[in-house]
Order: sequence, then C-alpha cells, then structure tokens
Amino acid sequence: MKITGKVAVVTGGTDGIGIEIARQLKAKGASIIVCGRRADYLKAAEKEGMEAISADLSHAAGCDEFVKKLAGRPIDLLINNAGMSGNFGPGEPVDLALTDRAIFLNLNAPMHLIALLLPTLLERDEAAIVNVTSGLAIAPRAGGPVYCASKAGLRSFTQSLRHNLASSNVHVIEALPPVVDTSMTATRSGSKMSAKDCAAQIVDAIISNKAEANVGMVKMLRLVYSLSPALARMVMIRY
Repeated sequence: MKITGKVAVVTGGTDGIGIEIARQLKAKGASIIVCGRRADYLKAAEKEGMEAISADLSHAAGCDEFVKKLAGRPIDLLINNAGMSGNFGPGEPVDLALTDRAIFLNLNAPMHLIALLLPTLLERDEAAIVNVTSGLAIAPRAGGPVYCASKAGLRSFTQSLRHNLASSNVHVIEALPPVVDTSMTATRSGSKMSAKDCAAQIVDAIISNKAEANVGMVKMLRLVYSLSPALARMVMIRY
C-alpha cells in the first residue's frame, strides 16, 4: 500500500504501539485520526498534528459514537489496536465486569468498527484493515486467560475476514506483537520489545501488503508452532 495521501484511523492510538504506528504513518504522508480515553494523551496527539477523538470502545454505544464522529471521512486504513488485559492470576477472584469489558474491547470492538466502516473502505481505490492480535493468540499463557482468548478469537475472525474480502480492494492484515514495553506490560519483568520497533514492523507489513506481521520473537514462536504445536503450547503456557 502506498501510504502518502491515505487517511488512517488508529484505535488506542494515543499511547504505546498505537501512537508509534500513528507517528510512523504520519511521517510517510498519511493523515491520522487516533482515538483514546485520556484527555492529556489526546491533546498530546493533537500537538503532533493528528486528529484526536475521545472514545471508549469497550461497549457498543462507544463504538457507534466513534463511527458517527467519523461520518463522511474518506478512510483508507483502519487499524484496530485498542486493547486491555482484563486478566486474573491463579486463585484470584474473577471480576466478570472487567472480563466482559476486556473481551468487548479486544474482540467485539474490531468487529463492530469493521462492520460499520467497511462500506467506506470498499469505496476507496486501495484500503486495508489491520487487526492487532498477539503472539499469545497462537499459544496462550496461564497468567492471561482473558487476553489470550480474546486475541485468539480476533485472529480467527481476521483469517476468515481476509478470505471473505480476498476479491475486494480491502487488504486484511494481522499483526502479532510479542511482549512490548507499554503501560499494559509495566508490571511485567523480562525482555520487552520497544513500541517504536514493534510499530515499524507493522507499518512495513502495511506497505508490503503482507497477510501477517509476525513481530520480533513471534517469528520464532511461529516456527516452533509449525514444527510442534504441543511444544509451543507447553513453552508459552508458563511464559
């Protein structure tokens, strides 16, 4: 995809991987619309020359309201990046309200936005949908059941959507990041990929019209999984 002149919508685009994707697309000539919930992050994005819209995509009404604010825009690129953990550890009580919110944001919101914005995307000469899942969509970890389940669901949806739109002008890309250094992973120890480097690989996949962006260490996970799914699951469940 040629980025110059395109209009890109990035959900969860004011922080972490999202803001880095937005910055890098803007640097390549795209007009950027980001959404988020924190007023200070939205203002910071506006100072960088992006249009910033306040939106809570963790429920249907929030998705509908966001799309209304986009009405009439010639959108070429929809990047479903917004997500949250919603997890619970072994023996911890389950917060069902938080679980429901996380599942909606991670899985339902991309489906809602795609359904509502697809007519607009189909009108463009060249368009793309990018769904940001996770390496954990391939093989889950014990400490993240809600996140893993919702991202695995989004991975399955993305694969089916790609097949359904294969003959259209809309290219469907799945981006699978590893553990990235963001606010969501702030309490996790160990090696983390920078959000900037992660975004660079996702943007490259958009430009190259790839079907998947296996980012960083996810490349190794995909290789292990191709050789032995059981081994990949055994390793990742304890990760």
